[in-house]
Amino acid sequence: MDAGTLLQALAIMTAGFGAGFINVIVGSGTLITFPILLMFGFPALTANMSNSIGLVAGNLSGVWGYRREIAAQKKLALKLLPASIVGGATGALLLLVLPSSVFDLAVPLLILLGIIMVAITPWVQRRTAEKLGTSHPHPALSSTPIAVKRPILTWIVVFLLSVYGGYFGAAQGVLMVGALGMMLAITLQTLNALKNFLCSAVNLLAAFIFISCASEPIDWTVVIIIAVGSTLGGLVGAKVGRKLPAPVLRVVIITVGTIALINMLV
Repeated sequence: MDAGTLLQALAIMTAGFGAGFINVIVGSGTLITFPILLMFGFPALTANMSNSIGLVAGNLSGVWGYRREIAAQKKLALKLLPASIVGGATGALLLLVLPSSVFDLAVPLLILLGIIMVAITPWVQRRTAEKLGTSHPHPALSSTPIAVKRPILTWIVVFLLSVYGGYFGAAQGVLMVGALGMMLAITLQTLNALKNFLCSAVNLLAAFIFISCASEPIDWTVVIIIAVGSTLGGLVGAKVGRKLPAPVLRVVIITVGTIALINMLV
């Protein structure tokens, strides 16, 4: 392995670590790894599938880190799980069925949407905190079972967000937290745990479909490198992520996403 290849591998692993870390505490880790792969010249579809498969490991490590919070809302999580499974499968199949030119055209718009979602996260969190009757953005974990007053609407929202997650997934977690936060009387820490659980289901199923059905090549070297980085990032994120300034993480995501968007449009 020459120096250039080694540096590329280190850069991808570092991006994988950052994505795993950010996915656990904010979401939008795809806006770190996917642009890096594009910058190194990987085709958009190959980069998306390889990235999605690699990040599954980080998703699962994040779920493990939040296992106590998820267990506290096990009933709600299991009610919404089918929506994530069906939606994730639908999105992944759409990615494979639609021409690659559609994805190439959609990627800049999806990245832009992801950047916007990350940018408005503070506003979403403030609105959710106001709804919960607290000024603190991260109230303490509630172990009280949550009754879903609008189960059909909630299921549909999770399904649609999971379709998006199976197709591309950048800022899926931000969208999930924002949407469910407006619909459920639930603390943000519990929302974050629920988001990690549902998004992990989406990404795991999408990865299985990509591996089983994709006609485009998957770069398994990239998959392994991202998996190692994202696993470590997910474990670290679940432990210390809540203590780090969210604005710093948002700036990193927005900066990398903007650079990728400019590179694709110029």
